[in-house]
Amino acid sequence: MSSTSSFESIFCCCEIEIKFKLIARKMFRVRRLKEISRVVYNVIREVPVSKNPKNVQFPKNSIINIPAPAKVVTFSIIYGLSLFSSSSSNLKYALSQADIFFEENKASEACKILEPFKNEKNDEVLWRLSKALYTLSKDVADDKKKKEMIFQAYDYINQALSLNEKNYAVHKWMSILIDATSAYNGIKAKITQAHVMKQHMMRAVELNPKDATVLYLLGSWCFEVANMPWYQRKIASTVFATPPTSSFEEALEYFLKAESADPCFYSMNFLMLGKTYVKLNNIDKAVHYLKLARDYPQKTSDDKKASEEAESILKKLQ
Repeated sequence: MSSTSSFESIFCCCEIEIKFKLIARKMFRVRRLKEISRVVYNVIREVPVSKNPKNVQFPKNSIINIPAPAKVVTFSIIYGLSLFSSSSSNLKYALSQADIFFEENKASEACKILEPFKNEKNDEVLWRLSKALYTLSKDVADDKKKKEMIFQAYDYINQALSLNEKNYAVHKWMSILIDATSAYNGIKAKITQAHVMKQHMMRAVELNPKDATVLYLLGSWCFEVANMPWYQRKIASTVFATPPTSSFEEALEYFLKAESADPCFYSMNFLMLGKTYVKLNNIDKAVHYLKLARDYPQKTSDDKKASEEAESILKKLQ
């Protein structure tokens, strides 16, 4: 029996998807471990990468029942993935896969696939790591752990900015993380950082005018400034010669632009449209957008928050 047929017979005995048979054949057409790792990565990416094959933990109901010879091969593949994790091809794959994970609301998986590249001094890796950590922090109940994650995310985005000041996503996430970290430093710090936040938002819009999230952030900034309580305005007047100013009309303009750029992209944009129309005393439109926020599919903690707040406001308007 040839080596190819014997190798395929091992996989034929395994309780795994038929994909592995096709991969087994492909593996014999490539010679280097680096190439092999790319062939199988799509199938075994759910297995945590470890530089020590003995430490590999297979997901339940995955390939745990593979016969011993096939396990040896699989361990070797995973080990190869670790050895070549810093290659440009794997980096490109990790970035594209991370974006898919973000779209699927799987920030934890995005973080795992990006982490091996965190020391590569790559702004595309760093801003995505920052996004992943910040997103994960929203669901963390422990305040100390939450703070650690937010400040680690801020550190990543700072590194990204030092590497590339012309990346719109870096400026977008810098504005988000400035807001998140300043919340731990009191009202004065938050007000002090208001101008810096807006500068990063405006730079992000300049670099990418069609990004709905940045337009939403600008709308939120305008809403917060327009809705600032008197005591915060007093603090702002002591910090700045010219305190930040805005209006609900300006906030509305940005929220509508965000919706136009990417319809139904974010439950919180619907909520903020509703709240802004309430401030402008346009109750009919406020109710329309608040209902959209309330009924938005709840896939994230933000969706749940938007739905609950929208429901609360709607009850008050009735």
